[in-house]
Amino acid sequence: MIDPFVACILSILLLSLLGLPIGHAMIASSILYLMLAGLDMGTAAEQLLNGMFSSYILLAVPLFILAAELMNSGSLTLRLLTFCNAIVGRFPGGLALVNVVQSIIFAGMSGSAIADAAGTGKMMQRMMTEGGKYPPAFAAALTAASAVIGPIIPPSIPMVIYALVSDASIGYLFLAGVVPGLIMGLGQATIILTTAKRRNFPIEPPVPLRALPRITVTAFPALMMPVVLLGGIYGGVTTPTEAAAVAALYALLASALLYRSVSWSSLYDALQSSGRTTASIGMLIAGALVFNYVVTVENIPTSLSRFLAEFDLTATGFLLAVNVILLSLGCLLEGTTILLVIVPVFIPTAQALGIDMVHFGVICVVNIMIGLITPPYGLLLFVMTSISGQPLRAIAREVMPFLITMLASLLLITLVPGLVLWLPRLLGYTG
Repeated sequence: MIDPFVACILSILLLSLLGLPIGHAMIASSILYLMLAGLDMGTAAEQLLNGMFSSYILLAVPLFILAAELMNSGSLTLRLLTFCNAIVGRFPGGLALVNVVQSIIFAGMSGSAIADAAGTGKMMQRMMTEGGKYPPAFAAALTAASAVIGPIIPPSIPMVIYALVSDASIGYLFLAGVVPGLIMGLGQATIILTTAKRRNFPIEPPVPLRALPRITVTAFPALMMPVVLLGGIYGGVTTPTEAAAVAALYALLASALLYRSVSWSSLYDALQSSGRTTASIGMLIAGALVFNYVVTVENIPTSLSRFLAEFDLTATGFLLAVNVILLSLGCLLEGTTILLVIVPVFIPTAQALGIDMVHFGVICVVNIMIGLITPPYGLLLFVMTSISGQPLRAIAREVMPFLITMLASLLLITLVPGLVLWLPRLLGYTG
């Protein structure tokens, strides 16, 4: 008779290949495992309900998604782009630099790479390609690469999910992502500046200095959103989940009252879109909660810890091995699935080796974000293929220099934990 766990894994693979969403596949296959193992199949519902309804932290996910949708439906995004162009558009490859800078700023509002690419990505693609300024494939590749920064700089939906499985502090995880995100942004900007002359990237007409105050004032409400959000968390006024609610409300009020750019129709569309996205992520989380029970019953984390102990890995060696595994899986699997199913298996070993859970969380999130632009199945590459109309092969070729730079950034933050933990420790973290 086939082993129940093997049957469960084969069932997940088969159902996924047949087109069933991975969340549904994990739930169905976990029930199959319980049946074959002679366990109570009602345990699947118990694990799902306990995990979904006892985790207050999960409320932050739909609220951050809603905040991003409200920004895109209003004119906050356009005003941010105008502000970024006024600051860096005058340099070689100006619009390409605008793409990177706006992703860094937008990162402080949405927490989602897909929201960044789908929101500002459409506008940046149009702005960069009109008049033949930039090759369409390059514009699409840069937009995908810069969107990766979004979930690394706070707020971050992947970090919220990592906090769910690791019990690490969301506030300190958010802080820990700031420096790595800026390092990645600096690397992307460096590539643009070094290739601008070789590829004849245009310089945008400089915005007169006298116009900067007016542009800044116009964009000020949008620029204040990260301040309101993060100030509430680190000032002790709100929890991260409450801050997500404040971010959504702030985006609505700024778009509707200050900019008067939200209609009832666009508000309905934003609510509907965020609802669909939340339902998709929710089913994935539900499936992972049930499957993680199967993994626990099979004692997989302990078995993996014993297996790795045989190699006598140091903490650094373990982190490098995790990087290789997560980067490989990121080429094939969706990031949330990796966070919910694969990462929890590594956590006991990381703790046994004395690895800081905040540092480990940032490394995991960066790995998963890099997977979004890693061929053959990088999700952001598919998003930009749809937006730009360019073939996947062309976009994948253009994204390679940015991918190499991000891999170098990942290696740096892996080997130098102080880069990740400096800001959290500055604000009271004792890990």
